[in-house]
Amino acid sequence: MTQDPQRLSDSISRRKFIAATGVAGAGAVAGCTENTSGEESSEGLSGDVIVKGSSTVFPISDTFAESFMEEHSEVNVTVDSTGSGGGFENFFCPGESDINGASRPIKDSEVEQCGSNNVEPVEFQVAGDALTMAVNNNADWVDCVTPEEMSQIWRDGGAQNWSDVRDEWPDEEIVLYGPAETSGTYDWFNSNIVGEDYQHTARHQPTEDDETIVAGIQDNEYAMGYFGYAYYKSNSDDVKALQVDGGSGCTEPSLANAKDGSYPMARPLFIYASESSLKEKDQVYAFVEYFLENAETDTVQEIGYVPSSTDLRDENLSKLEEYNTSGTSTDGE
Repeated sequence: MTQDPQRLSDSISRRKFIAATGVAGAGAVAGCTENTSGEESSEGLSGDVIVKGSSTVFPISDTFAESFMEEHSEVNVTVDSTGSGGGFENFFCPGESDINGASRPIKDSEVEQCGSNNVEPVEFQVAGDALTMAVNNNADWVDCVTPEEMSQIWRDGGAQNWSDVRDEWPDEEIVLYGPAETSGTYDWFNSNIVGEDYQHTARHQPTEDDETIVAGIQDNEYAMGYFGYAYYKSNSDDVKALQVDGGSGCTEPSLANAKDGSYPMARPLFIYASESSLKEKDQVYAFVEYFLENAETDTVQEIGYVPSSTDLRDENLSKLEEYNTSGTSTDGE
């Protein structure tokens, strides 16, 4: 497979992520995950599964794709990080992908777009995240911020310098790195932190590669950026995570605090499967079933997210069963 420069950059970023999280069995290139095993599938499954969407959900999807293909060698699961919105608009709703990862719920406009193409999205909540705001390790003047202060910094026409937020902070420009508009993380942050009365600033340097955000923060003492907790976990020596005071004191981003709801920027993560793909493609149904079963395991926690609960897993599997038209299942292996 020939790689272009962007794909090579994705590959390097992903290798760093996997090495830092220690997740086993996930050594393929980002956006180029495919089956190279020569073993025969025990279930007789074959064909392609195309997964697009959220860069936040990407590490989970990619890890599960690798382990699923080890068990089903005739199935090729391709996972690309396109952003939640980019995945919906450009691939899932036009019927070009089977599954879309999302770090926020699907929008009404996206449901409408999908409907116009006879694509019916089926929602599964699969994990939890502690969205993390990070700064340079040398930014010793700040350890905790409030949602209002983050809104001041990240809103259009908002604070330009650190001292615009608090007088005692440096009179230096805040250099911002963050997700692109196609990102579900961008959408969630805009709605829940920037606020309904404001628009997200356009003066940040946008990217769908979270490692680029980390690198930008590393390189500038006055930088700030946000991303999913898993990317902070894999780069915790390189940047400093800020605590958030939502009114009950400063709380650090962590899986425990996201799980109990004490962290103000805790959020759910989703995958959306095409109803027609579930009903008509045995390999897609089997992969989604595998994904939902394993979303409750320690693997998700090792990646850096809150695993789904047993009740949520059972609820998801029960919902999935409604689309089982062939009797295909990965249970009992």
